Amino acid sequence: MPTKRLSRELIQQDVESMNGLNAVYGYHTSRPEATLEGLQLAYRTMLAKQQIETEQQVIAREAAEAARQAEHNFHQAVLAMKEAVKGQFGSDGKEAVAIGLKRKSDRKLPTRKPKETAATA
Repeated sequence: MPTKRLSRELIQQDVESMNGLNAVYGYHTSRPEATLEGLQLAYRTMLAKQQIETEQQVIAREAAEAARQAEHNFHQAVLAMKEAVKGQFGSDGKEAVAIGLKRKSDRKLPTRKPKETAATA
């Protein structure tokens, strides 16, 4: 199973080679995939699979955008709920702690550190 995609240039060269086969008179092979019909079938299959891939990429991008939007909507709803809880019960109650907020009284007030003076010699 191939793990790396072929370059567009290589694919284009292959298409040109297949089209050039029409100018080769007397071409005959026992390998079914190398016949003109086999090449055309492989080409049509490749185009169909590429089209499906493109369609699925568009669908995946749209789904990712919808999921991102839903995440932001959910986050905004949670922020609104937290504000409503703080407004209804205050920011120092057990209700604030229940929704993941820190109590106002549990916050440490900032303290000043005394300035260090140069050591006297």
